[in-house]
Amino acid sequence: MDKNVALLLAPGFEEAEAIITLDILSRLGIRVTTVACQPYREVTSYHQVKVVADELLEENRERLFDAVIVPGGPDGSKNLSANAAVIDFIRRHDEAGRLVCPICSAAARVLAPHSLLKGRRYVSSGISSEGVTDGVYVNASVVKDGNLLSGQDLGAAFDFAFAIAFILTGEGDKATEQAEHISHKLNVDFAKL
Repeated sequence: MDKNVALLLAPGFEEAEAIITLDILSRLGIRVTTVACQPYREVTSYHQVKVVADELLEENRERLFDAVIVPGGPDGSKNLSANAAVIDFIRRHDEAGRLVCPICSAAARVLAPHSLLKGRRYVSSGISSEGVTDGVYVNASVVKDGNLLSGQDLGAAFDFAFAIAFILTGEGDKATEQAEHISHKLNVDFAKL
């Protein structure tokens, strides 16, 4: 299988969205590389948790992963959106048909301002989608449209992570078994992804 995903971390990222996704994907055999989107590997989250990323974005600008995960967080989304290297990285993956996975405010605040939703259906948290004209908002836990898979918010983090794992591995039974193991009832119908 050997699937590899990049988990983008910028100052102010929502730590639970990032760590839950990393945990679930890792449990299901997917290699997650945490990527610091700044000049140094230590990144401070929204709630001031310091995380040391595996690698720097600068070291991975030319690499193609199977998926790119974009966590939200008010400051994290703002910092990712303001970073031209991040936008180029996401755009290159999208154009290559790789899975692009924003959660919480990231779809509306990172992808939309740079025309990366491309008219696709997406979900985003709260009122963050107000004024977004680049995509079509859908009120759901997880929404997939082409190679864009978006998650609504922190409450959808488990469903979001399991959906990514299913799409990358095709192993719905294994994802469902893992969800049951951690006492999480899936709100995602894999057959509809």
